[in-house]
Amino acid sequence: MRFAKLATWQLTAGAAVAGLALAAGSVAAAGPWDSGQRTAERERAAALEDRGGADHGTPASRKDGTDARARKTPAAAPSAPSVLAALAAPAGTGSAAVPEERALAKVLDPLLNGGSLGAQRTAAVVDAATGKQLYGKGAGEALTPASTTKIATAVAVLSAAGPDHRITTRTVLGPGSGKAANVVLVGGGDPTLTARKDAKGNASLRTLAEDTARALKAKGVDTISLRYDTSLYSGPLVHPIGLNGNIAPVSALMADEGRLDDSASGPAPRSGDPAADAARTFAKLLRDHGIKTEPSDPSSAKAPDRAEELASVQSPTLSALVERMLTNSDNDIAEALARQTALATGHPASFDGGAKAIHEQLQKLKLPLTGARFADGSGLNRADRLSASLLTALLARAADPDHPELRPVLTGLPVAGFTGTLRNRYADVADAPGTGLVRAKTGTLTGVNTLAGTVVDTDGRLLAFAFLATGTTDPKTAQSTLDRAASALAACGCS
Repeated sequence: MRFAKLATWQLTAGAAVAGLALAAGSVAAAGPWDSGQRTAERERAAALEDRGGADHGTPASRKDGTDARARKTPAAAPSAPSVLAALAAPAGTGSAAVPEERALAKVLDPLLNGGSLGAQRTAAVVDAATGKQLYGKGAGEALTPASTTKIATAVAVLSAAGPDHRITTRTVLGPGSGKAANVVLVGGGDPTLTARKDAKGNASLRTLAEDTARALKAKGVDTISLRYDTSLYSGPLVHPIGLNGNIAPVSALMADEGRLDDSASGPAPRSGDPAADAARTFAKLLRDHGIKTEPSDPSSAKAPDRAEELASVQSPTLSALVERMLTNSDNDIAEALARQTALATGHPASFDGGAKAIHEQLQKLKLPLTGARFADGSGLNRADRLSASLLTALLARAADPDHPELRPVLTGLPVAGFTGTLRNRYADVADAPGTGLVRAKTGTLTGVNTLAGTVVDTDGRLLAFAFLATGTTDPKTAQSTLDRAASALAACGCS
């Protein structure tokens, strides 16, 4: 028994170290984008391997390009062989052997045919270099995808708006008469705007207040009437699931995702009117900088066309927002990115408009949309329907060297046993081979468990996979089965 424990520890540690080296290599292959998720991987890998590298930090900025926060000394990025080596060459030119369908079925069928996955289960495994399906089980059947929907949202927004796009929150000077000038706080849909003292690379409401106060004082203004504009978005604010700790009302203006506690991710008490709360906070920040607001409580109003801008702050790049959304399964960011897709493609920035924009954008990319239905951008809506074939096609397209703008879809996926929603999974002996090697987006609703991502097999081949299960009754057991299936791919020399 002592020997067995030692072997398990060695297996887990070996997989973790190898996986971290490969994960770190994917950062280098991914280009100049960065976010907290990849920083966390770098720090952990650097602690284990103590190797140097470069920093590619991209914090939020003022519109003039200056950082909205002081730069801290970056953590070193470890050097490592690239997990996405196939991305640097034409598809299909990788030297690693391609797994055979019969061999994959031998390792996956016993897991996917088990009773823990409920009444319906589908699966697909594809070669990421070529997009060729290597294994399928009802792969074309569309089921409820839960949060794996966010993979589709990520591909859509990156292809529609571009990875370098930033979301602007601004203040403008409105028309008015009398002693108090009219100032409008205009929401641009930034889901990461923060009022906290440590902005952590996000656009800061405090910075915007400071810059706005400076601009007003330069005009000799010390008293204003404050309004706020959320007209960029339309339609219902509340997600169809209703008021819920998993997502705030979706507004073009909010601070800290409308959270009423100090949390940064996960379920939390939420504001019923995040725009009004953000405006009240902004008014207080202005007063702290010597600008009086009369009345003290701001009201809603549309900013006039061609209004004079006083100040602005910008979000991190969309590539960074995509990574954060995928790593933490952030529903607020997901719905904001669906609306950014709508805005970039001429649709209303609403639940319906975002869903239509995502579908149309994926159609332009010639992805397999048979049976697909989008009802939101986050996957919280049970009306969403995606197939395993579509999910693996999305991942393969993100690995396509002809689409480097989609690379954050891969680099944002949680790393098994280390980051995001996979941080506390892959701890069991049966899951250990996938630790550090599996990168995947999780999906969980009552009776629904899904997992879609990438893995490097023992031959060094990058595979994309998707597993969907509906009608599950024990979510923990279902999750474990899906994790074991992904780990089986990591441990497979199936050529």
